[in-house]
Amino acid sequence: MYPFFAVYLWEVFVWHILERRLFLKQKTTEHGKLKIIPLGGLEQIGMNITAFEYEDNIIVVDCGLSFPEDDMLGIDLVIPDITYLKENIEKVKGFFITHGHEDHIGAIPYVLKEINVPIYATKLTIGIIDHKLKEHNMLTKVKRKVVKYGQHINLGNFRVEFIKTNHSIQDAAALAIYSPAGIVVHTGDFKVDYTPVFGDAIDLARLGEIGKKGVLALMCDSTNAERPGFTMSERTVGRTFDNIFSEHKNSRIIIATFASNVDRVQQIINSACKYGRKVVVEGRSMVNIISTATELGYLDIPDNTLIDVEHLKNYPDEQTVLITTGSQGESMAALSRMASGMHKKITIKPKDTIIFSSNPIPGNEKAVSNVINELFMKGADVIFQDAHVSGHACQEDIKLIYSLVRPKYAIPVHGEYRHLMAQKKVAEELGYEKENIFILSSGDVLELDEESANITGHVHVGNVMVDGLGVGDVGNIVLRDRQHLAEEGIIIVVLTLQAGSGQVIAGPDIVSRGFVYVRGSESLMDEAKQVLDGTMEQIMEKNITDWGRIKTDIKDSLGEFVWKETKRKPMIIPIIMEV
Repeated sequence: MYPFFAVYLWEVFVWHILERRLFLKQKTTEHGKLKIIPLGGLEQIGMNITAFEYEDNIIVVDCGLSFPEDDMLGIDLVIPDITYLKENIEKVKGFFITHGHEDHIGAIPYVLKEINVPIYATKLTIGIIDHKLKEHNMLTKVKRKVVKYGQHINLGNFRVEFIKTNHSIQDAAALAIYSPAGIVVHTGDFKVDYTPVFGDAIDLARLGEIGKKGVLALMCDSTNAERPGFTMSERTVGRTFDNIFSEHKNSRIIIATFASNVDRVQQIINSACKYGRKVVVEGRSMVNIISTATELGYLDIPDNTLIDVEHLKNYPDEQTVLITTGSQGESMAALSRMASGMHKKITIKPKDTIIFSSNPIPGNEKAVSNVINELFMKGADVIFQDAHVSGHACQEDIKLIYSLVRPKYAIPVHGEYRHLMAQKKVAEELGYEKENIFILSSGDVLELDEESANITGHVHVGNVMVDGLGVGDVGNIVLRDRQHLAEEGIIIVVLTLQAGSGQVIAGPDIVSRGFVYVRGSESLMDEAKQVLDGTMEQIMEKNITDWGRIKTDIKDSLGEFVWKETKRKPMIIPIIMEV
């Protein structure tokens, strides 16, 4: 009996070990690493797009654009390079959008032409996206789903929950991304506003509930991480507008703000109605956003409040308000055209009161300053301070979110490098170890689970430039040529050669643009012509007939002469014709 019992115990022990090993193997298989791959939006303001990958499933959060920098001559928009998504297109399940700002949705029409997967977003965000897709004739080609706060979307290994937040546009959402490796909370752009103009305050309770479950990582907005304190409520701007309207009862009021700030527009309309003024909306993007928000019930505009710009002349100035684009000094925006006198329907008058209800985005300060100066020179009264509150969380708001969510790892997002570092310092003040805070660069592959987190690789990322209808056909070489043309000008050398013999029949003639004023530099151009004549004589003496060699000799000799005489390096383009 005893030997049998011993054998039985031994078998039980062996089976226990085998089951344990099988369980551990299954656990390892079931709970692999989650990959977080920012494809844009880090170390800059704009172009936000992040891929979350687990095994054979990828979901993407946001799909934004950025606006061109000063050296991107002629470029309209910049969108992210999505080579990684195209290479893994069979894994991509859908796009989840946090809110309707251009830096989070602007690239959707371009990206979805190559990766057509469903889009999930809240009601207003989908409404704005629909307008964009309609402009690109893609409305019937892309699947969109309106998601309510608290709703969960299951895609492959992921489950995504939308959580109510506040921002400078309505229907903003944070995302709780559930994966087998753990929960990641992505705040999107947010602030904590207890008294929003429209809708409810941020759902701090739900963030706290998720925090109690155990959050693997928090990806938190860093835009205002350098600013101490709390971000003020949007309602404070409404009181400011009331004061301005009260103090300027005898002048026309023009207010420039972001087109997407629907709450700001609502408060302007409230003040206009309170003081008996008609409202004109000017600027294409402003008209589009307001019409979309009104249709969806996010704007309450009393009847007979809005009037067309054509009817502005029928009302005295003190009974009108203009809401316009151009708060960032954009050259083609409505306010900029008014300031420069190029607007066809609106002229700035000496008694006008003009309000900039925004802060300049980093890099736009000079453009905004130029517009303000032009408005002052036209005699207008310009108010550019204290008529704006930010839509992004300051340090104390960020600390509150960390305290509620209690993530294992901190991943600052959305902002320039200095903003990311500022949030890192905030996290360190809250007790997070440096090794658990990750300052990523676009393209980094962060692999993480409950046991560890490490940057394990880098994928291809970059900028794709949109110029007119061309997407990606303008690269660094073209930009370099445009810069060269802008700085040094161009010289075109035209000559005609005889077919067969290669003898010069006509020319070389010189045409220049952006190099020197020809009529004031006739002697220089005559000397340049003599240099080219000498060069062509040498070429003929050596019986050189290869056009490539001829063009090279022309560029070398003329370039050397021009540099010696002017210390400039214009672009030189030889054109050879044969008869």
